[in-house]
Amino acid sequence: MAHLLSTSCSIKLSSSHRPLSQPFSQCPTKCLNFFKLGASKYPFKKFVLQNGTRQANCVVRAAVAPISQETPTQSSSGPQQNSSEPFKPKRVMVIGGDGYCGWATALHLSNKGYEVAIVDSLVRRLFDQQLGLDSLTPIASIHNRLRCWQSVTGKTIELYIGDICDFEFLSETFKSFEPDAVVHFGEQRSAPYSMIDRNRAVFTQHNNVIGTLNVLFAIKEFRDQCHLVKLGTMGEYGTPNIDIEEGYITITHNGRTDTLPFPKQASSFYHLSKVHDSNNIAFTCKAWGIRATDLNQGVVYGIRTDETEMHEELCNRLDYDAVFGTALNRFCVQAAVGHPLTVYGKGGQTRGYLDIRDTVQCVELAIANPAQPGEFRVFNQFTEQFSVNELASLVTKAGEKLGLDVKTISVPNPRVEAEEHYYNARHTKLIELGLRPHLLSDSLLDSLLNFAIKFKDRVDTKQIMPSVSWKNIGVKPKTLAA
Repeated sequence: MAHLLSTSCSIKLSSSHRPLSQPFSQCPTKCLNFFKLGASKYPFKKFVLQNGTRQANCVVRAAVAPISQETPTQSSSGPQQNSSEPFKPKRVMVIGGDGYCGWATALHLSNKGYEVAIVDSLVRRLFDQQLGLDSLTPIASIHNRLRCWQSVTGKTIELYIGDICDFEFLSETFKSFEPDAVVHFGEQRSAPYSMIDRNRAVFTQHNNVIGTLNVLFAIKEFRDQCHLVKLGTMGEYGTPNIDIEEGYITITHNGRTDTLPFPKQASSFYHLSKVHDSNNIAFTCKAWGIRATDLNQGVVYGIRTDETEMHEELCNRLDYDAVFGTALNRFCVQAAVGHPLTVYGKGGQTRGYLDIRDTVQCVELAIANPAQPGEFRVFNQFTEQFSVNELASLVTKAGEKLGLDVKTISVPNPRVEAEEHYYNARHTKLIELGLRPHLLSDSLLDSLLNFAIKFKDRVDTKQIMPSVSWKNIGVKPKTLAA
């Protein structure tokens, strides 16, 4: 059995920083037998760091190979393929599989019997280094995560490290793995991050829009039957004073009726990048016959899934800071450390929410029930609606049961948004496909609060208050105050 090749990847942060060295440690031969290595030609091209310098000199492409050359046995509950049956995907590429939703999804799909590959540039970890942030939970390296997964389950997840904005890298990845479905989480996913300064606004739109365009071209060129499952956002719709439909609305105007895409009212450069993605995907479905499902996801909370609970090295990240943390996760961490819950403005901002266990369930349902060639489906992916004030009240009551003294403060809203508004979004299509929601309950809040209490010594309270202003974004590269 071959041993793991030892190498390192140096990413030059800027002319004033020393290179970061990331050596791959020796791998136990019982888990992996080799990495396939190769340099990405255009890694993080135009990626902007804290001082505005655009430099990076290496990306490693690594595919985790199974020990045996035998074909892995599919689980009885996993997907089956028969030439006489409709298209059913077996091989799933998860772009952004090292992130919050992507990691949980990759493990879930692997556990269900799909052959899974993770494609990730690992840039989300670099964001933490740039901004002085960290996950509440200690998270293992992606290599250790995958070694642990194989050790615990006997299942192998392939790994390709590189930037999907580099089409040469993405092309080789498609040709190597040959996916039947692509789950695309691989985007800069924070609205506040996109509003820090001009550099990060440009990076967000370039990374998200060009990355998705590259995925569409790769599907057209190399896997034309591949089903794209794209993670969109409910934030594309904004907060209109009418019911939000699932992607399309039928209107009558001057005596004529048509079904059209639901109007988009994005509220940040991040949300605008998602709108551009949706338009590009819709066009390529029409022009090229691509099959695609756009999952307009609400705000995700929670950390545990069946798979991440199997071993501590499989633990997911949980962000509590004001840049990447989501509302309910942030509130639970704030309550755990005795910090007042930070309600922005009047607190009437209402959004759709879902448990991360439902995120992985929704993605699985979309894959198992693929769109038809040329079809662009839109599913609104959330299970319940809450206002910020309602969430704060729920966390306060749950915290008091645990003996916590939970207070709430109103802070000036750093965003430009309606703080009191009508909000009623439809979300029936995934239920019709079989989604069984995990609704927000006292027991789930209790679990999340206890989890936050367990790791409260890792909380940096200086990262709790918002420091990114929608109105004050400027052209000067900005380093957030530590």
